Amino acid sequence: MAFADIQSIQQTVVWSGLGLGTLLGATMQRSHFCTMGAIADVVNFGDWSRAKMWVTAVAIAMMGLAAMTLAGWIQPAQSIYAGDRFLWLSASVGGLCFGFGMVLAGGCGSRTLVKLGSGSLKAVVVFVVLGLVAYMTLRGVLGVMRVNTLERIALPVSNHSLLVSVSAWVGVAVSLMLLLAVVATRQGRSTSALLGGALVGLIAAAAWFVSGKLGYVPADLSETLEEAYVGTNSGRVEALSFVAPIAYFQDLLILWSDKSRVATFGVTTVIGVVFGAMASALAGGSFRWEGFASTEDVANHLVGAALMGFGGVVAGGCTVGQGISGLSALSLTAMVATCAIVAGAWLAIKYQERRIEAMV
Repeated sequence: MAFADIQSIQQTVVWSGLGLGTLLGATMQRSHFCTMGAIADVVNFGDWSRAKMWVTAVAIAMMGLAAMTLAGWIQPAQSIYAGDRFLWLSASVGGLCFGFGMVLAGGCGSRTLVKLGSGSLKAVVVFVVLGLVAYMTLRGVLGVMRVNTLERIALPVSNHSLLVSVSAWVGVAVSLMLLLAVVATRQGRSTSALLGGALVGLIAAAAWFVSGKLGYVPADLSETLEEAYVGTNSGRVEALSFVAPIAYFQDLLILWSDKSRVATFGVTTVIGVVFGAMASALAGGSFRWEGFASTEDVANHLVGAALMGFGGVVAGGCTVGQGISGLSALSLTAMVATCAIVAGAWLAIKYQERRIEAMV
């Protein structure tokens, strides 16, 4: 395959990321899809509506990936969620940090992008700090600490993705059970919960298709004589995630003249979410400039953003990267990370309640 052909495939993947990100941003803004909000609704009000939306998204993404795996379109074994080391400690610590941080910062990585597109100046600050700390954790001083401490503790496994190690049919069965659990309640059968969750899940499944199918270059057509996946930062099959891609986006802007830095699927999804949310907010008349209310508000957002940047990288993803994409691949790491994120968010909500009580 000629270099020009591979470059064309890469451009297709990158532009597809922009399109999917735009759809995702508009969908999340209009449906109020937010994992942090879903957890807060359950803890504070016993309202499971947005939690059911999240579960619906996971189920649809899981069913889509399982179907594409059975069709031979995608090889989950080549994804970033498959490997021979189960980093349970990293997933636990990173998830707790991310979950606590997203409550302090008023939303996870994807929600930050949606709020940024909707006029929040607070989200701009979170975006910058999250990306900076995430890059430090990927390749900087925090990255050295991550590799030499947390990642030294792991369990050797043949593969920590059940979709790969067992069967894609497991994904079909689990997704159907999740959907049945959702529609079994009145809240789950609401149009907003089903439609919002289904759209997010379909976009997540489409992300798998773009990076795993459209971006695939067979070994006999690759210049290196090895199969490759182009257009992603990892060089492997990826899906949606919003921590490391924010860091890579900032890296691209800072080192724009460095020709080795190029736009990738993850980077363009970040841009797309902001554009999509902005378009939806402007069309719906909900675009509003928003600033900080107090010094404590600034401090909470700064600390929360830093915790999300660190925790998202250490855990291998965020509420979308692990909480939807990773779970759709039935990754054991994603299961641990997602549970830790929920636990961290719960602790932060209780912490905020104690703060309010102490001020009264």
